[in-house]
Amino acid sequence: MSKTIGEISIPSDSDGLVLFQCPLCRSYFKLVANDVNADDVIEITCPSCGLKSENYLTSDVIEVAKTKAINYLLYKYHDEAKKLERSFNGRIVSFSAGAKPKHELEGKLYCGKEALDIEKYPCCKREAKIDPLLKFCGSFCPYCGVRYEGNK
Repeated sequence: MSKTIGEISIPSDSDGLVLFQCPLCRSYFKLVANDVNADDVIEITCPSCGLKSENYLTSDVIEVAKTKAINYLLYKYHDEAKKLERSFNGRIVSFSAGAKPKHELEGKLYCGKEALDIEKYPCCKREAKIDPLLKFCGSFCPYCGVRYEGNK
């Protein structure tokens, strides 16, 4: 059983690109959100290490999601405890739900990592922002995985 408890809006930079992080090599890169969700993009490749992963969410996004989930679970738990408290009201055994849980701040997401340069990938006719060093030593197209040699 899955339950959606809300959405997390990931901000884009002034060029409309969203920050991602490779969970394998930990490098950052930015992609156009609409390109990531395009029908012709099957999976994303890390421009730095060339490996594919199931998700490229940054640690900040993961932390916001965890906090959002914990807040939701604490409130659901408290609601159920309040129902138990009412059902035990006036009986020999008593039960108290206690105080309402404190809402943890979910944090704010920033587009971050402005020190990335735009790289145009002719294979897919798309662009990404990557580490400037990758422009010299080579990178992988995030959309199809083709390796491009750097500008030496």
